[in-house]
Amino acid sequence: MRNQFAEAIVERSANHDMVFLTGDLGFMALESVQEALGSRFVNAGVAEQNMISVAAGLSYTGLDVWAYSIAPFCYARPFEQIRNDIALHNLPVTLVGNGGGYGYGVMGPTHHAIEDYGVLCTLPNMKVCVPVFDEDLGGAVQWIKSDKSPSYLRLGRGEKPDGYTPPAFAPWRQLCAGQGPVIVAVGPLAGGYLDRVQNLPEHERPNLWAACVLPIKRALPPRVFVEQLGASTKLIVAEEHVQTGGFGADLLMWLTSEHIGVQDFVHMFAQSHSYDAYGSQTYLRQKSGLDAQTLMQHLTDT
Repeated sequence: MRNQFAEAIVERSANHDMVFLTGDLGFMALESVQEALGSRFVNAGVAEQNMISVAAGLSYTGLDVWAYSIAPFCYARPFEQIRNDIALHNLPVTLVGNGGGYGYGVMGPTHHAIEDYGVLCTLPNMKVCVPVFDEDLGGAVQWIKSDKSPSYLRLGRGEKPDGYTPPAFAPWRQLCAGQGPVIVAVGPLAGGYLDRVQNLPEHERPNLWAACVLPIKRALPPRVFVEQLGASTKLIVAEEHVQTGGFGADLLMWLTSEHIGVQDFVHMFAQSHSYDAYGSQTYLRQKSGLDAQTLMQHLTDT
């Protein structure tokens, strides 16, 4: 998604109030952004706390500010500055974290971002976007800037099936329909699951939804989702994030507040920051039970 993000930023670069800061990252990816923005592209160096405070100051003057880094260095290292300088002042800085979830798998737990949106959603005014497909980035950037509040954009790797044309970006999208359970997958996981479930017989095929906006109050579930949930005996939520503070908990809290019952709830989530061996994102998803094969088992379990 990083290349598509760069394209979306270049399209926005005609806005002369735009400033882009990077924590000494972006080689072989952000050169087009640097060329388009010129002096408005700032390499802040390996000093993320300072980068966030500078971003807040620039935003306070009315500039359109974006701050980019590898995900854990974007939200974890400078958390105090995000809270005090950005969130508490409701400044519309956009934090961009690349490699969300287990995206930097082989680099170990210091580079995993599996508690990112849960942590950030504890802050006042913060909104989060987790694009599903590469094609989402243009719409995601527009959605982020639809109001003047702090934002976190979590970039991953688009995983759409071959030949599939994704629906236009929206906080909630139904990717396939059937008579099976209801599934909600957050971000790119949804594309990988679609490849496995879309050709199942109708009576087995789930209603698969992709969600990409948090917290829930920013984009409430659509009516058709609630109707499908009422007709189903099982709800499965999958997210590349720890259980605490995740989308699953937020969704259940909202359903409870609306007096909407769930007969059988299955939560697939990132179960550990580290395992007995390092490995790729695919390997770590398997270890956490986030892979498509585990999803298929949940579909058939009674």
